[in-house]
Amino acid sequence: MRIGLLGTGPWARMAHAPALGGHEGLDFAGVWGRRPEAAKELADLYGTRAYDDVDALFADVDAVAVALPPAVQAPLAVRAARAGCHLLLDKPLAATVEDGRAVVEAVEASGVASVVFFTARFQSEPETWIAEQAGAQSWFTGRAEWLGSVFTDDSPFADSPWRQEKGALWDVGPHALSVLLPVLGDVRRVAAAAHGPRDTVHLVLDHAGGASSTLTLSLTAPPAAAGVTVELRGETGVTLLPESSEEVLTAFSRAADALLDAARTGRPHPCDARFGLRVTEILAAAEGMLDAG
Repeated sequence: MRIGLLGTGPWARMAHAPALGGHEGLDFAGVWGRRPEAAKELADLYGTRAYDDVDALFADVDAVAVALPPAVQAPLAVRAARAGCHLLLDKPLAATVEDGRAVVEAVEASGVASVVFFTARFQSEPETWIAEQAGAQSWFTGRAEWLGSVFTDDSPFADSPWRQEKGALWDVGPHALSVLLPVLGDVRRVAAAAHGPRDTVHLVLDHAGGASSTLTLSLTAPPAAAGVTVELRGETGVTLLPESSEEVLTAFSRAADALLDAARTGRPHPCDARFGLRVTEILAAAEGMLDAG
């Protein structure tokens, strides 16, 4: 599968480009970026072509991987899908429900495959745990604490404008939802949403399976307090999401495997664009409650 990369920032350099360049099932065919000089620099590192015209890239490849802010990703994903390109997307799918819905409509109209990269869903230990807990179906409550220190530590993402604008809700909120939804069921409603320190937010969710969950999300936690905890309590006792021993590159390569499989078989992956849209809808509902106080 010939695949192109959209984006040249830190995430494209850390995860996308090395994973695409080293994947045996992919031909890393080109790079497009909003800064042509950065696209050329990244393309040269991997011996591929830099494109000035994104539509020309779409015409030359079978798929695209996108490492761009959500407000930029969504409209480009629509154009790529309409051009017949399979989509390997990042979370969140879009910055608005309307934009996310446009991606889903384009994907379904064109018949292309789509995978949204929610990291934990492509790491072997967490994914195995998620599948096991989803089969239990006896959960009473869930608790997710996804605390990052992006803005209080030496992070390559500290200068990210969209993260500064949208905060933890939209950056790490998708990760928490990607773990909780397959286990506890869809969210029937956002029961409560409140601001915490800095960009920290607290959510209470009512799930279709009958359980409730609480989420604490932050990008501004003190470095010593940063970390991830997901806890489930139910009839079978208490269980915690295991830490993964795998690097992001391995997880992203698995996401590429998933895209190849979905494109070959025509079977949607659980983390497809439609799932990405559902996550976007929940985030937008929570954001509306936060904005309303």
